Amino acid sequence: MKNPALTERLNRLPVQPNPALVKHAEERAASVQNRIADEITAFSGSMLFVYIHLLWFGLWIGLGVEGYPYGLLTMIVSLEAIFLSTFVLISQNRADAKRQVVANLEWKTVQEEDRQNEELLHLSKQILELTKAIHSSSRAQSGGTG
Repeated sequence: MKNPALTERLNRLPVQPNPALVKHAEERAASVQNRIADEITAFSGSMLFVYIHLLWFGLWIGLGVEGYPYGLLTMIVSLEAIFLSTFVLISQNRADAKRQVVANLEWKTVQEEDRQNEELLHLSKQILELTKAIHSSSRAQSGGTG
């Protein structure tokens, strides 16, 4: 894989990641927009993000960059909240897409297992018929005793 961020995320997955999720992650990583959104979402969901904001707000208020009621700070934080809520929605859409990939794979598995079960039932019926035929044949050869 060419994308080190994707490789790092895949390395955090269980030992044998779901191949469908690997394919989905590779498709997602192919888009620059998705990679940017993933990085912003990952950063904004980290404690580093919280610490930076604590420092920023503390310095803003402590150094008296502007006076109370902090109109500029309020506007900046409001705009940031608008963008961050968009990234939360993007993250939720990504999670939904991953769940759909897994659900589709599970549905294919269920369908394949159902087909295999039908085949096993058919084979079991054939075995039962053969067993009955052998039993009837052995009865006929032994003169009906047994």
